[in-house]
Formats: sequence, C-alpha cells, structure tokens
Amino acid sequence: MSVYLETDRLVLRQLTMDDLDDIEALDADPAVMRYINGGRPTPREELRTGYLPFWLAYYERGDAWGFWAAIDRENGAFLGWFHLRPLATDPPDQPELGYRLSRSAWGRGLATEGSRALIDAAFERHGASRVHASTMKVNEGSWRVMEKSGMRFVRLFFGEWPERIPGDEEGDVEYAITREEWEAARDAIAPGA
Repeated sequence: MSVYLETDRLVLRQLTMDDLDDIEALDADPAVMRYINGGRPTPREELRTGYLPFWLAYYERGDAWGFWAAIDRENGAFLGWFHLRPLATDPPDQPELGYRLSRSAWGRGLATEGSRALIDAAFERHGASRVHASTMKVNEGSWRVMEKSGMRFVRLFFGEWPERIPGDEEGDVEYAITREEWEAARDAIAPGA
C-alpha cells in the first residue's frame, strides 16, 4: 500500500476497497457522526459505491491531494482518515483539511499530529498558498485541533445543509493558515531563530 506520509505515531496511506469494513465501523459510531449528520451511520452500500470510489479517484489524479487512512504505527490499527483537497469552489492551491477519527484516537493528540503533517506537506510538497478547515461551532474538539495545528479563526458562517442537526443553529467556524503564516511559525522555532 502506498504511504503518503508518516509521523511519530501515524502512517497515512492510500485507502483501498479493503478498508470498507473499518470505514463502515467508523461511520457507525454515533459519537463520531454527531457533528456530521446527527449521529446516523452511513449505509455500507453508500460507502462502497459512492464515498470510497470518490476518495480512491484522487490517487489517479496525482499525489498532491486526496484521502488517506490513518493507521496507528504501534499496532497497525485503523484509526480513521484524513483528507487534504481543494473543494470545488476553492482555488487549486487552497486545500481543505479534514479528518474523521475513531473514539479510540480522541484525546491523544493524533488529530493534531496528522493535521500538522498534512499542513506541512501542503506547503512544502505541493505549493499551497493557504490551507483551511471548517466545522460546526459547537464541535469544540475539532476546532481546537485546528488551533493546535497552527490555524487561526477566520469567520463564523451559516452554511446550507441538506438536513438540520442539533447545534447547527450556532453556525460553522472556518480556520485557516496561509503560507506566510506557516513560514513565520516555522522560522520562529527553527534552530538559530
């Protein structure tokens, strides 16, 4: 399997159709899905014929953007996934960062570790000018990861979603980091700086 990057505790590798069972289990956890769709599991057939083929298609377009399985380096366990890709409305050099991790990975700094590594890759490898992420305002755990990853609060907004879920009335938050901000932070911690 093709490894995209490794951190101290994670391996981010290409997803495959063999990950279907793990992704289905991830999406079956109401706590994991709480801020995505109110806690409903994603139907297996939808994952098999919709989501996974869409995610896998990124690999055919190159190695810059895509979706990657998050694997625990210590025991090989599937922990979830990360993505880094421009949305349809984004310029091609301004990818969105996203992640969905199992509860076993929560509170251990793994989302921050993976996010920082992907932000670094976006700027170092792929010439990104900006990386952004968003979540529901009430999803404090997720926006705290964004902050710890070096992103700053950009705005509160009210997106249009296909269905209402508890907390969406408070809106969504966007966080981002520009190349200039990333370089300044990197230079501030560089030896001799």
